[in-house]
Amino acid sequence: MTDAPPHYRVAVIGTGFAGIGMAVRLRQAGLTDFTVLERAHDLGGTWRDNDYPGAACDVPSHLYSFSFALNPGWSRSFSPQPEIWEYMKRVAREHGVDEHVRYGHDVTAAHWEPDHNRWRIETAAGTVTAQFLVSGAGPLADPSYPDIKGLDTFEGRLFHSAEWDHGHDLTGRRVAVIGTGASAIQFVPRIQPRVGSLTLFQRTAPWVMFRHDRDITRVERWLYRSIPLAQQVARKSIYWGRETYILGFAKNPRLLKIVERLGRANIHRSVEDPELRAKLTPDFRAGCKRILMSNDYYPALARPNVDVVTDGIVEVRPNAVVTRDAEGRETEHEVDTIIMGTGFHVSDPPVAQRIHDADGVSLSERWGTTAQAFRGTTVAGFPNAFILAGPNTGLGHTSQVFMIEAQIRYTMQALKYMCRNRMDRLEPRPEAQRAYNEKVAESMEGTVWVSGGCDSWYLNEEGRNTTLWPTFTWDYALRTRWFDPHNYDLRKSRGVRAAEGVRRGGAHERVR
Repeated sequence: MTDAPPHYRVAVIGTGFAGIGMAVRLRQAGLTDFTVLERAHDLGGTWRDNDYPGAACDVPSHLYSFSFALNPGWSRSFSPQPEIWEYMKRVAREHGVDEHVRYGHDVTAAHWEPDHNRWRIETAAGTVTAQFLVSGAGPLADPSYPDIKGLDTFEGRLFHSAEWDHGHDLTGRRVAVIGTGASAIQFVPRIQPRVGSLTLFQRTAPWVMFRHDRDITRVERWLYRSIPLAQQVARKSIYWGRETYILGFAKNPRLLKIVERLGRANIHRSVEDPELRAKLTPDFRAGCKRILMSNDYYPALARPNVDVVTDGIVEVRPNAVVTRDAEGRETEHEVDTIIMGTGFHVSDPPVAQRIHDADGVSLSERWGTTAQAFRGTTVAGFPNAFILAGPNTGLGHTSQVFMIEAQIRYTMQALKYMCRNRMDRLEPRPEAQRAYNEKVAESMEGTVWVSGGCDSWYLNEEGRNTTLWPTFTWDYALRTRWFDPHNYDLRKSRGVRAAEGVRRGGAHERVR
């Protein structure tokens, strides 16, 4: 007789900010019968994986952290990757999250089993079951590679910025960088002094603003440690300052002309060559794509060993990247290393292909090209499932951690409601989900993200923005502050196991 797989009240996927934050709140509520499934052998999510040279956050440090675990020891106003990763590990350690994590448990499939009222979750290291499933697999979890002819024939070294090959010495190399997103503008200045030549293949010039980054002084760090209220004030001031960006992004895009003037001034300050200036000047409204920040990106591109190519790539050969200009002329650019700065699967997250309803239909198939969820968190047809950093919860102006915490609060409110009322199944009503997403779509109309004149990763194949929240984040926080049972189909508990509520000391409480 085969032993039954371990069963939990809650199974959480991933150990990024979403997974760690969810685990902390579960423990604080007294619910310790849960597991966290992590595919890697250490926690941290995107801040573990993205350790390329120069990796750092583009949101101020004091805002890019959990509200319940402020860090008075940040070294800079914009935190570098090692500090963020260490912060996440410390939070997990101090709040007892580590003992719940199962490393090496890459989730390959999750199926809802209605007869057992549970999720059956298949992983690379075995099967577990859970009454509730919480996906904390964020949108920046899986690197995206472009579909370029001949890419698999390249005989040099090829890797993505999120999978940086630290064993590959770039000194004197002929390096091609494909992509000009947030990662590329950080690693290009770091590798430029070492490489022999760097060819940057740019499809679209981003808006890049001057970054007001500085060391946080010892006096400031002492103040934040001694008087926590001082750091809370600093955090709130940054938060409300960032919220004003929505006035331009979503309310009156004409205000973004000021941002564009600053962006052009940044180019002129760093680049003397008029031809290169023209290549680097965007032709769309600022904010249509994510606005980037860097003080050394433009100066690096102006160096003699860098060439910015704006012609389209037609193929990759064993030792070269081939482009074609507007007149149809092809140019072969010989390189021995290709680094992809081509982003992630944001509008088509792979985790959605692995979560299946009672009929075996995946979340990805149910969504098609238009991902939708109620409150960005629950999905009709997928009972007892919560998607953190789900559809229309992304941001283009402030800290994603703020939105994640709002979703975690909403999820915890739902779980507590069900425990109090002895319920064991919830699912958003299709009509409620439809009405909610219609309002989100209406709010998106006229914003820079859909009318700014660019093709960004915010948009799906149909040009709809299923990624970003269309207005102020405080608005979203208010909408998710309390669980709204009238928008759900709820079922009373059937059986002792389902009605246990908040458990303490469960049989599978402690796992590693």
